[in-house]
Amino acid sequence: MQRFTLLAATAAAAFASTAAHADEGMWTFDNFPEERMREAYGWAPDQAWLDRVQAAAVRLTGGCSASFVSDAGLILTNQHCVASCLFDNSTAATDYLQDGHVANRRSEELPCPGQQAEVVTAITDVTDEVKGAFEGLSGEALTKARDARISEIESANCTDRETTRCQVVTLFGGGQYKLYQYRKYSDVRLAWAPEARASTFGGDPDNFNFPRYSMDASFLRAYENGAPVATPSHLQWNPRAPQEGEITFVVGNPGSTSRLYTQSQLAFEREVRVPITLTTLSELRGRLISAMDESAKKAREGRDTLNGVENSLKVYIGRTGALGDPDFSAQLAQAETELRERVANNPAIGDPWSDVETAIEAYRALYLPARFTDPSGTLYGYAQALVFAAQEREKPNSERLPGYTESALPLTEKRLLDERPVYPWLDTMMMEWSLSKAREYLGVDDDDTRLLLGRESPEQLAERLVANTRLGDPAVRRQLWDGGLAAVQTSDDPMIQYALRLADRQRALEGRIDEVYSGPLAIAGGKLADARFEAYGDTLYPDATFTLRISYGQVQGWEERGQQIPFMTTMGGTFERATGNEPFDLAQAFVASHDEIDINAAYDFVSTNDIIGGNSGSPVIDREGTVIGAAFDGNIHSLGGNYGYDGTLNRTVSVSTDAVQEGLETIYPAPALVAELAGG
Repeated sequence: MQRFTLLAATAAAAFASTAAHADEGMWTFDNFPEERMREAYGWAPDQAWLDRVQAAAVRLTGGCSASFVSDAGLILTNQHCVASCLFDNSTAATDYLQDGHVANRRSEELPCPGQQAEVVTAITDVTDEVKGAFEGLSGEALTKARDARISEIESANCTDRETTRCQVVTLFGGGQYKLYQYRKYSDVRLAWAPEARASTFGGDPDNFNFPRYSMDASFLRAYENGAPVATPSHLQWNPRAPQEGEITFVVGNPGSTSRLYTQSQLAFEREVRVPITLTTLSELRGRLISAMDESAKKAREGRDTLNGVENSLKVYIGRTGALGDPDFSAQLAQAETELRERVANNPAIGDPWSDVETAIEAYRALYLPARFTDPSGTLYGYAQALVFAAQEREKPNSERLPGYTESALPLTEKRLLDERPVYPWLDTMMMEWSLSKAREYLGVDDDDTRLLLGRESPEQLAERLVANTRLGDPAVRRQLWDGGLAAVQTSDDPMIQYALRLADRQRALEGRIDEVYSGPLAIAGGKLADARFEAYGDTLYPDATFTLRISYGQVQGWEERGQQIPFMTTMGGTFERATGNEPFDLAQAFVASHDEIDINAAYDFVSTNDIIGGNSGSPVIDREGTVIGAAFDGNIHSLGGNYGYDGTLNRTVSVSTDAVQEGLETIYPAPALVAELAGG
């Protein structure tokens, strides 16, 4: 059985002498636990070290992390983080996703549609300002007042929307609100990426496992006004093998965790959200594979989507296992019991656990309608964004929905209007799947099913909408965006009209959810945070929110079924593991370079750093502040990391800079990049 620890239960034990337990935590940069790390390792970085690293850390709005590694805007991340960029630039004649891309000169670097690179420049506590805006309110009124104050704070602090972005982030479930200010770069281009098989060697069987043999690395470059960005704050590239036991830091943007959930929230995950997601994704995977088997063309066009679905499936399989583990569940329950006992005599805290349970019970009745009245598909997504943006832009900024405020609109506009290919068969299939699942879960006679389908079948409706929409053309999208509400309302595009048909119901559901769920949780979350701070002090880390975090740990293997798992693999192991059959077939460049590759070079390695999805591409940094790897995965035990961390088993999996240097010099030669990195 996997065993996990939970912060809420073990905050006091977090200062234990063993490094395995001390390594738990995805820490914000304004609350790094220096004393705790010093107690565990005898050393901790100072503020100057943290400031240098923060200035080089990059968030990619496609959902990954990265870092600047040269003074000319060069960005290190994962190959799978740029897969969509490779895919969007591919054609039937040139398959960049399969073959990779090396830009021998900067004019050959490929644009990445929808991508934006962001660097945190300041973190400010705005808790009192936000909480003060909704004091005494409840339900939907609370969420509207909160969101209005957040939009005001964001707008006031980022007046230059061409180069800056502001985001108020909710931490500790509503216990804290922090303003993150970013320097943003909206022109991001691809400089180097290996073949897909070099990154995905071992495929789904090896995903979330170790040993691994994956060149999951790539380089982007940030541009501004047509020229590479000057980035004097960058990490030094250090192409060396990791050393067992050495201190490592992973700096990135973990997406989302649920470690501070109450028992009622966990029950909802276990009983509703996770099983529905697992079941529906499993069917989507089957539909995709069946369609892709029809032709080489569909196989190419569906590959990026399939990779994403299979990765998500494995994540939810891991979460299912964690939530179904009786020992783990008992630890979570004990965590809540202990916390409640510690604050039982504080009347100011009261019983927020009961308030959360009431909110969850109300949400259960709304979850299926909210989930399934939002169809899937790129083209529908364009239509929905155009409709909501047109409607929201008619309102004062403080009254708009999140995502459509002045501070958020530039990124919404970029994602909507950047040119990228749309494959009608794939979009039709995605829409058919989501509509069929809506009818299945809501029922044929449900009012929302009737709204979604009318008298058409999922197949008929999806085929009609996708075949007749013109939203695949960015010029059409631009015309509707610039034309505003009048252009959207008078459009004869069937996908736009469909999005308009659903919009009122989607808004009504969102309002009801705010009233009975989001509003009550904002108040209860604040009280739960107060309870944790009272019980365990303020040196705690919040759940992940796709904002900048730092974790520390060490290079270390683990014991599995009585066997010691090594901390590192070598390049030569790739050839030993290869069978010639997918997914253990060698990338063509590996075959061609076999005799030149240094088989003793370090390839992938594991460390005790605490990460989650969103950390992909995060730099792995040594004590000196140099980059020695890029995190790209966790081991199978880390899949329970959404709910807890076990330092004896959970591991981060990274590709070493030693291997990437071998790739740059020998396998996918890029002499200009080698020289640039050496100059860093």
